[in-house]
Amino acid sequence: MRALPIGLLIVAAYRRLPSGAWWWRANMLGQLNIGVFFALLFVAAYRLPGGIAAIIIAMQPLFVALLAWALSGRRPSWITVCAALSGIGGVGLIVLKPAAALDAVGVAAAFGAALCMAAGTVYASRWPSPVPLLLSTGWQLVAGGLLLLLLATAFEGFPSTLSARNLAGFAYLGVVTTGFAYWVWFHGVRRIGVSVSFLVLLSPLTAILLGTLLAGERLGAIQLVGVGVVFASVAAGQWDVVARSPGVD
Repeated sequence: MRALPIGLLIVAAYRRLPSGAWWWRANMLGQLNIGVFFALLFVAAYRLPGGIAAIIIAMQPLFVALLAWALSGRRPSWITVCAALSGIGGVGLIVLKPAAALDAVGVAAAFGAALCMAAGTVYASRWPSPVPLLLSTGWQLVAGGLLLLLLATAFEGFPSTLSARNLAGFAYLGVVTTGFAYWVWFHGVRRIGVSVSFLVLLSPLTAILLGTLLAGERLGAIQLVGVGVVFASVAAGQWDVVARSPGVD
């Protein structure tokens, strides 16, 4: 409901389907970034405490660096590796609770989701879109959404009734947090490459800061340290890319 309808609307607006190699590339990217990723992510979210899931998903920058190395032969710098590791630790300081329990299926799903998104980010960087970025985003949303449609039909079914409020919620999820969010994400991949993956670390940070501002939650001293570590990790990851760019002293 959040991937397929908005994807179909985007493709219908452009009236253009993939051609050549982009038939399989759009499908592969759609499954890695959306279809398989969403399925595994929500399995992890239901079976794991939020803190454990957030820490595993925060491994994505490290996975991206390793996958990019395996595919391109360009070894990640020690700054990138240290920033990725410290980012995982910072997220742990923010969200992890002592009583957190592990579930094997949930852990496997979280690792799978992180690997899928990491691979999708690397391949999206290696395959520049031949069409407007919003259109290639629509192709991926349709490809991933079709897989999710099959999974939903096979394992969950559909709600018997949908109120106007439900439909408004789906519209918001589809347009803002999926269509627009993925378009912005792929724009980031195009502009700064795979280092965009470091911004994943800001997701749990944003959630806890919104909780502080909107729900009156309080940050403890350890969480504040984690916030600082995450910001430093993201900054280090981006600085390393700038420092290694051609023409930069």
